[in-house]
Amino acid sequence: MTSLSKTQSSFYRRLYVAHLVAAGTDSVPAIVTATGMPRRTAQDTLSALTELDIHCQFEPTPGERHNIGRYVIRDWGPIDPDWIERHAERLRLALGYPSP
Repeated sequence: MTSLSKTQSSFYRRLYVAHLVAAGTDSVPAIVTATGMPRRTAQDTLSALTELDIHCQFEPTPGERHNIGRYVIRDWGPIDPDWIERHAERLRLALGYPSP
């Protein structure tokens, strides 16, 4: 397999993280565990979803402190979540993330 360009890896990472959030891997610690990416990269990737017009919102857990909660995809914008779900394994492999 050929290596991904920076543009491709950034795009694929955003798509894959959005897929994880939609599938229930919806917190920074869970994304770090699922992908092996550094915490800061996970946080930056979640923030960068807006650049693809994917509306991802943090929902704090009522009664919890210290930003405990989960992320939720509110709107996929121009991105087709069904396509991402069908190609999630290909994205995971291209990014070199561990098997779930």
